[in-house]
Amino acid sequence: MPVSGNLYYSHYSDVGAETPPLVLIHGAGGMHLHWPPEIRRLRGYCVYAIDLPGHGKSDICDGQQTIGDYARYLVQWLESIQVRRAVFVGHSMGSAIALALAIHNPEYVVGLGLLGAGARLRVNPELLNYASDLTTFYKATDLLVTCSFSPSAPPRLVELASKRMEEVRQSVLYGDLLACDRFDVMDQLGAVQQNTMVICGADDQMTPARYAQYLSNSIPNARLTVIPNAGHMVMLEQPHLVANSLMSFLNDISFLPGEGV
Repeated sequence: MPVSGNLYYSHYSDVGAETPPLVLIHGAGGMHLHWPPEIRRLRGYCVYAIDLPGHGKSDICDGQQTIGDYARYLVQWLESIQVRRAVFVGHSMGSAIALALAIHNPEYVVGLGLLGAGARLRVNPELLNYASDLTTFYKATDLLVTCSFSPSAPPRLVELASKRMEEVRQSVLYGDLLACDRFDVMDQLGAVQQNTMVICGADDQMTPARYAQYLSNSIPNARLTVIPNAGHMVMLEQPHLVANSLMSFLNDISFLPGEGV
């Protein structure tokens, strides 16, 4: 897996220059493997799945505590790999980063895919408290995983997610939760002019469907898809449905050959 701008990323290319590059941004405490192969290897697209600072193999740098700081790292990374414009698909905290880019750095953004998203991401105070202390960190990861999946999620999938979450440094996850808790763009959504796909799991406890509905109603060029039998980790529970929704959305985005490089 290559590294550029201090960030590790996976890169899959099944296309020439006629479709926009796709950048996948994971959520709090995540890594690029939180995106299943069906999305990381989306047919007909050049796909980048990054590890944010302090996450996965990007541990050469520290995690951040604001969405704006993460967005700035992402801009530096884009410039380092010479990608001028892309579609950004973010999950949870990653969706906040994608929204921040669309609002503050729109020149980089062709379109947005927002999964498990909200215009404001308030964090349960109990979860923040658990995550703030190494002695109670395990309670934070347990609570996160418990709230992230639907009742129909395969036990093996939940177990794997739990193991990955336990590998995250306490300071990094706490910083992520602080970043989410401080995030609020409810009065700025009208500035998002790019075509946007909002995807929500029907059983999402972390960012319920009403959050997704608010986004789709407030962003001028947005559409909403609610995925059945899925919780907050919608892309892991229903990878094929999410991939198909993204493909349908991407096919409607206008992009000029060579525009992304």
